[in-house]
Amino acid sequence: MTGDDRPDPDQLLQQVQRDEARERRGRLKIFFGASAGVGKTYAMLAAARAARSQGVTLIVGLVETHGRAETEAMARDLPRLPLKSVTYRDRTLQEFDLDAALAWARAQADPLVLLDELAHHNAPGSRHRKRWQDVEELLASGVDVWTTMNVQHLESLNDIVSGITGIRVWETVPDRVFDEADEVVVVDLPPDELLGRLKAGKVYIPQQAERASANFFRKGNLLVLRELTLRRTADRVDDQMQAWRRRSSVEAVWPNREALLACVGVGASGEKVVRACARLAAQLDVAWHAVHVETPAVQRLPAGRRKQALRVLKLAEELGATAATPSAPEAPAALVRYAREHNLARLVIGRTTRRWPWQRSTSDRIGALAEDLDVVQVAPPAGARDNVPRAEASADIGEFPWRGYATAVLACGATALLATPLLGWLELTNIVMIFLLAVVGVGWVHGRGPAVVAAFVGVGLFDWFFVPPRFSFAVSDVQYLVTFAVMLVVALAISQLTAGLKVQAQAATQREHRMRGLYEMSRDLSAALLPTQVAEIGARFLAAEFKARATLLAADEHDRLVALPGGCAAVDNAVAQWSFDRGEPAGFGTDTLAASACLVLPLKAPMRVRGVLAVEPENRATLGPDQRRLLDTCASLLAISLERIHYIDVAQESTVQIESERLRNSLLSAISHDLRTPLAAMVGLADALTMTAPTLPAPQAEVVRAIRDSAMRMSEMVGNLLDMARLEAGAVPMRREWQPLEEVVGSALAACAPALQARPVRVALADDLPLVQVDAVLLERVLVNLLENAAKYTPSGSPIELTASASSSTVTITIDDHGPGLPQGREEALFDKFERGSKESATPGVGLGLAISRAIVQAHGGTIRGENRSGPAGIEGARFVIELPRGEPPADDGSTTATGAV
Repeated sequence: MTGDDRPDPDQLLQQVQRDEARERRGRLKIFFGASAGVGKTYAMLAAARAARSQGVTLIVGLVETHGRAETEAMARDLPRLPLKSVTYRDRTLQEFDLDAALAWARAQADPLVLLDELAHHNAPGSRHRKRWQDVEELLASGVDVWTTMNVQHLESLNDIVSGITGIRVWETVPDRVFDEADEVVVVDLPPDELLGRLKAGKVYIPQQAERASANFFRKGNLLVLRELTLRRTADRVDDQMQAWRRRSSVEAVWPNREALLACVGVGASGEKVVRACARLAAQLDVAWHAVHVETPAVQRLPAGRRKQALRVLKLAEELGATAATPSAPEAPAALVRYAREHNLARLVIGRTTRRWPWQRSTSDRIGALAEDLDVVQVAPPAGARDNVPRAEASADIGEFPWRGYATAVLACGATALLATPLLGWLELTNIVMIFLLAVVGVGWVHGRGPAVVAAFVGVGLFDWFFVPPRFSFAVSDVQYLVTFAVMLVVALAISQLTAGLKVQAQAATQREHRMRGLYEMSRDLSAALLPTQVAEIGARFLAAEFKARATLLAADEHDRLVALPGGCAAVDNAVAQWSFDRGEPAGFGTDTLAASACLVLPLKAPMRVRGVLAVEPENRATLGPDQRRLLDTCASLLAISLERIHYIDVAQESTVQIESERLRNSLLSAISHDLRTPLAAMVGLADALTMTAPTLPAPQAEVVRAIRDSAMRMSEMVGNLLDMARLEAGAVPMRREWQPLEEVVGSALAACAPALQARPVRVALADDLPLVQVDAVLLERVLVNLLENAAKYTPSGSPIELTASASSSTVTITIDDHGPGLPQGREEALFDKFERGSKESATPGVGLGLAISRAIVQAHGGTIRGENRSGPAGIEGARFVIELPRGEPPADDGSTTATGAV
């Protein structure tokens, strides 16, 4: 086994770790269909009944029969897990009970849970938002799961399906869950048969079936969905096959799917090969790769010739290819190895002619190395036909590097001259070693071709100068012929091995250098705590790896790009902003704003784009596919580091805010409790003095009333503080009952009548107002706060309007005044604690009324907002709108009336 054939120990270790982790996890089986009605649930239940008959321990966690008689009959005898009741907006929903399933599974040996509709959204209040997250927790606990899903629920195909059918499905499953499933069973049904089931009422009830057949269930839609289902499943199977090939080290190409490989040289035919392969791939609708092999002969070519190959590879990527630039001693062997690693059965290569009788074309050499591969030859461009053999030979079979061959001859001559004085001191076998050493040196410096020439010249010079009779090619002893043969074979073998090892050593050194650079960069980024440190680490890596200048621009809270210190690249702000806004690369080396001196890469983090990285290559050097992938990896690491730092800051701020809020609430609660006792005593004393007011002089009686009013206002403020602290602590019990809204409004008006004495209140309640399920005391407190707020901030004599109406889902209460309105832009901020309309306002209050009102309304499942009423003269007052869920009151069965009659 050669060095190239030996498996990578790190990959083997990772594979073993993945296998061990998979053994601990449960197995996931997905019944996959093109649309509803194909029979996924029925097939899952049928398989479950068969498995149960074979002794498998299973339970139905949740199954949706949708009223289909056949499905219900199939599920009737299977054990079921009780569902969990979840209350949401006055409705009780039945959801899968994850905790009960885990508790059941812990008591079983090999548990299996059936859980229908993988893409389902769980009701608010459940542990996970999506059902597929419930499935992942079951799998992590070692529980096997069977489930169902449709193709339109796959995240990557969701937009495609919505564009075809015109219907957007909001319940989706990440492709990762589908790809990591242990088994996928395609439940298929021809469109005509599915439409027949739909008309027969086996999918939906008649009214729903009629609407479905006119919209989603059109035959064209079903055909497309069926094709997407089969293609997506085929892609998954193909990925599994490729993974198995890699694990089993299978070298033979299996032509299970058409795939093309464009072989890109440095000659004029490279671009034509790429375009021809792209057209062929489009006709066959298959994937394709483009590969340029960096051989020693190619590395000795002028920089312009090598850049041409990189430009052709970039063209291939733009046309949809996967590009690569492996390094190898010979192009044919590297191309065959790449084709087998990626299971590519057909190679597309430019046609070459032999410049020398003993030379073979690249296609012939590929055919000799791999008889199972198809080779398609592309004719050279018409204008470059005469130049093709020379150009292609330089890339594939090696244009004669005359300098290297001359060096080989001179090296052998110098060896002969240096060894001649040693003839009397050394045996001929040792002199042979000196010539072999010269062959090794030539092979290491100039490659295989000059080393072969050195081998032949060395044998000839050894015979001429050292073998008796000297200075002739005659051989006195026939044994020297064996020496010549062995010397030639050894020299040829050494030259071959030396050239190959040199290329492999260079490639390994380059890979090791890149991996070490990435490791050091990742290590430094993991310890970075400031964005400036991230920018400095990124610039240092790019300068060392690419000899390029770089600047990192991070986005602030307003999505404005700010250049971080330490950057030295000349960034075009327009290019950087374009790349940030669209999340795509721009500038040098791309098709967008290519005149820019910098390549701008968006820093895409898992949550959002965090900024851009501007890279200015040295001498505007063309970047190859491997270098571009390395740049993308660098940008990804920088983006993740910036996002990590951002969330560290967010977490620290949130922790400080939480602690500050907790301390403030504790302080308010303690102060409020301590103040209520002396305030109650002050109010009591003021009331006692008021009872004696007729006997007091007028000035003293006025002072007593002022003391009582001030004490009452202070008591009200302290009550608000205490209520706010209790609401945030969740210590206020909710006593929700079905109440007529008219009674709550009447109680609120009576409670705040003293504050509304100088302002008329116009009440307009709709005649069809339903009962609302509320805590009457708390809702009355909300209305009192809003009415008193209107009375505080409106002129005396201006009216206040209170209206209420109902819709199909909500009951809306509106309070309008004719005052100065709310501060522009601060309508939402007024609902925060201790926020007031004007900091310098002389109106008494601490800014808690609206905060208390919002907390109470939200506790009822409703919303409250403030806005300005506009008219011809500008703002004509403020408006507060309360929306409460309507709900369904209990039916009146007449029992009360009957009892009264009795």
